[in-house]
Amino acid sequence: MIDKNYALSLQNQFLFPMYLCVKEMTNYSRSLLEPYDLTYTQFIVLMYLWERGQSSLTEASDALKLDPSTLTPVLKKLQKKGFITRERDESDGRTLILKPAEAGIKMVTEMSGLPEKLVEYTGLNSGELEHFRFLALKTVDNIYNGNNKKEG
Repeated sequence: MIDKNYALSLQNQFLFPMYLCVKEMTNYSRSLLEPYDLTYTQFIVLMYLWERGQSSLTEASDALKLDPSTLTPVLKKLQKKGFITRERDESDGRTLILKPAEAGIKMVTEMSGLPEKLVEYTGLNSGELEHFRFLALKTVDNIYNGNNKKEG
């Protein structure tokens, strides 16, 4: 048996609880989104477009931290379902403009309670949730901005 102070002991890992949290939240969100035939990635794209109104593929990719090659199949599925439109910018044909379609806009009211259900599922109070969110965003920011790299 491994000593509990050993570096590879599961109880000493910070990533393991994060992994479990993401796994459980993903499973729960899947059950909430299944009636709408959406994945969580599709849902965050819709939330982004509901908030913005329209966006270029590049802007969406940057905001959602998803490579365009990862985002494109998601967008094609959303377009096929009638939830978004994808059109070339008239002034610059290289730019792809994304907008929520009428069917996608109609879903706003219907889906507005989903984030609250996800929050309730955590069992965290508002202070704990805000602290968790702050630390998660700080970690992501550190990773994306290279603040996590040791010098030398």
